[in-house]
Amino acid sequence: MSTYETLALDKPAEHVLRVTLNRPEVANALNTRMGEEMLAVFDGLCAAPDTARCVIVTGQGERAFCAGGDLKQRLGMTDAQWQAQHLVFERMVRAMVACPIPIIAAVNGAAYGGGCEMTLVCDFAYAASHARFALTEVTLGIMPGAGGTQLLPRAMGTRRAKELLLTGRPFTAAEAVAWGMINRVCEPAELMHAVLETAQRIAANAPLSTRQIKQSVNVGIGLDLASALAFEIEAYNRMVPTEDRREGIAAFNGKRRPVFKGS
Repeated sequence: MSTYETLALDKPAEHVLRVTLNRPEVANALNTRMGEEMLAVFDGLCAAPDTARCVIVTGQGERAFCAGGDLKQRLGMTDAQWQAQHLVFERMVRAMVACPIPIIAAVNGAAYGGGCEMTLVCDFAYAASHARFALTEVTLGIMPGAGGTQLLPRAMGTRRAKELLLTGRPFTAAEAVAWGMINRVCEPAELMHAVLETAQRIAANAPLSTRQIKQSVNVGIGLDLASALAFEIEAYNRMVPTEDRREGIAAFNGKRRPVFKGS
């Protein structure tokens, strides 16, 4: 497994890859190097989806998941330098969105700005009870540019999202659950256990099926219903000739656990 300057990668369970944002001294703030390394990891997963069957993204320590962009690094940047850095972040987001493997965010602390957007980019998220969220860009003279204005309304509806985007107001993990952004709130000591339990459940399923489900949801949500249903059937038909489909049916009838191989 590759070594990174700003990330720590490990496999806490079979077929599960954990990506830990590893700059705890600055609340895991996103600098250019972290953006480049996240891009490398998720580009790699797009190119080799058999690497894992589920990915967890979390932050190092108990203080923060990710405090957003590293504003100390950005101090004094020229317009061109700022835009060049942001292009790295844009490419990182596109790679995460394109990743065929299910991604779970384990939000272990504050998720502000780009950290909140990274949470939204993941397929779903669990959060520690003390986690806080905010899209504060408007208070800095900028705006969310890593999916925030598009993904927050999709998660919680346009009216609530506009309130949060236009005020920059922080909100709690409990509010994030109530509003549809977070799936579950856990006590801090239980967060990773809960995320791993779910990740292992996903990883035990047929990997081609989980990838096709993720793609079907992501593509279908932007289509009219008739087109979305047609896309779903195309995805479904890809499963019929697979060995995993045969294994799943054989295992059910043999009253045993299936052993999926991704083929």
